[in-house]
Amino acid sequence: LGKILAQQHGFKCTVLFAINKETGEIDPNASNIPGLEALKTADAAVMLLRFRDLPDEQMQHIADYVEAGKPIVGLRTATHAFNIKEGKKFADYSWRSKAWDGGFGRQVLGETWISHHGKHKSEAARGILVKEQASHPILRGLKDGDVFAPSDVYGVTLPLPGDSLPLVLGQVVAGMKFDDPPLAGPKNDPMMPIAWTKTYKAPVSGTVGKVFTTTTGAATDLAYEGTRRLIVNGIYWAAGLEAKIPEKTSVDLVGDFKPTMFGFNTFVKGVKPHDHDL
Repeated sequence: LGKILAQQHGFKCTVLFAINKETGEIDPNASNIPGLEALKTADAAVMLLRFRDLPDEQMQHIADYVEAGKPIVGLRTATHAFNIKEGKKFADYSWRSKAWDGGFGRQVLGETWISHHGKHKSEAARGILVKEQASHPILRGLKDGDVFAPSDVYGVTLPLPGDSLPLVLGQVVAGMKFDDPPLAGPKNDPMMPIAWTKTYKAPVSGTVGKVFTTTTGAATDLAYEGTRRLIVNGIYWAAGLEAKIPEKTSVDLVGDFKPTMFGFNTFVKGVKPHDHDL
């Protein structure tokens, strides 16, 4: 995604990873994301995190960004981005926070972790555009079915909070292939939103910022052109560049992209950040 934004759209992108302190390798299990000071000068932040318990000095950069009311794009598991131990400075950001109901996920992005609405690893998600929002700039160049996510539909609490504006609904399909039929039964009545916009209010400063959230965005989801287009359009919108979204945004893959199936400890071992350099 960073390569697409940089090479095809001229964005300056800083991509950060969870890093194993001992090996310097990318490790999704590590609660250590060096380089978060880049948020100080970022015009928009794209977050794909899950259950992080970052040290206070790293969380401070994220909290400062939120308090500044700057634009945020949340992908997939960012709804439950943080699982910070009780008693720590930023425990309110945790996905089960009672003090800040639902933590960062619900308060900023619009929802925390609820459920796999589609059966995990066997019922994928097909995007159906909300008809009333068909002219929204984030949906430019998209039609029903273009957005596809093998990672399934997440359950959300309906209606979404505040000024949340659903843009794409997730049709649960009876399988994992792009052309599988819709699943019969109650899971698609109603369909859950899988992409929406909203604003958030910073917990201390009260500053208001804009958000685009999609519960798609796993590596396998980014294999689909329509899903990439939805996310890139959402980044343009969040950054205040909606007037520059093309009629059909270029989202061609840059270099080799061979996404591994989502799952615990299935990530490719031995990879370091510089291995992803352009």
